[in-house]
Amino acid sequence: MTATDLTPDTQHSGLIRLLPAAARPFALLARFDRPIGWWLLFWPGAWGVALAGGAVERFDLILWLLLGSIAMRGAGCVYNDIVDRDLDRQVARTAARPLASGAVSLKAAWVWLVMLCLIGLAVLLQLNVYAAVVALLSLAPVAAYPFMKRITWWPQLWLGLVFSWAALVGWSDVMGSLLLPGLLLYAGSICWVVGYDTIYALQDREDDALIGVRSSALRMGNRVRLGVGLFYMGALALWAGAIWVLRPDWLALVALLPVALHFTWQVATLTPADGAGALHRFRSNRFAGLLVFLACVVVGTPWPY
Repeated sequence: MTATDLTPDTQHSGLIRLLPAAARPFALLARFDRPIGWWLLFWPGAWGVALAGGAVERFDLILWLLLGSIAMRGAGCVYNDIVDRDLDRQVARTAARPLASGAVSLKAAWVWLVMLCLIGLAVLLQLNVYAAVVALLSLAPVAAYPFMKRITWWPQLWLGLVFSWAALVGWSDVMGSLLLPGLLLYAGSICWVVGYDTIYALQDREDDALIGVRSSALRMGNRVRLGVGLFYMGALALWAGAIWVLRPDWLALVALLPVALHFTWQVATLTPADGAGALHRFRSNRFAGLLVFLACVVVGTPWPY
């Protein structure tokens, strides 16, 4: 793979071009030019609300979770870049990131991180006490994530713990406690994250191997398609379990058929050596998240008959 085959993590495109020149590096540092990240962080929270039966009555909560996802994903990216700034300079795809390139100073990055966290705090104050405590418990795994690629071949699994946490928050804010369906929904989301982030990591396999960074894409080797497929199957099985506990009816499981077909397409057409193709399939998980949300709405909403 050559440098021209790679899509850099920062691009002055779309709305970023409309910002003042001084603000653009900070928008890029928070990956506002890459909305796929906050969509993937947001969807599990929306699933939790919908499966708990709050898709209609608690639509305001879904919007708060969306705002929180945008802010906290941005904060997570800033923190990740602070930790990884030296590694990022050694990888072609990440060398242009604002901290790695020097466009943003380390001190300014910390200030920007605090500002984004304050937005997250505003969202936290909208939750009930139980859900707020659940949300706060995510801080430790979030802080540990950037270091996982240095100590384990499965940093994607840790990312799954972090990126799926909103499912617990959304469910517990509606239901007032963590019950088995919410936990199964969360576990299924972890498998989903491992699957799609392994696809994403295919872009960096050569650079990661050279600089000693570990990933599930490297660990799976030539069995990436099989590995991703197994994790997607695990996600579907756990989500089916969550649905079955709520509504033990085989017909309810049909709600997962669209996302099952989408996962099948991803795995069947995945070419590990094709970085652009891998990126396209990774980004398609924004649509997969929508399909799971619709399934949760259908199953969880108390429809009038």
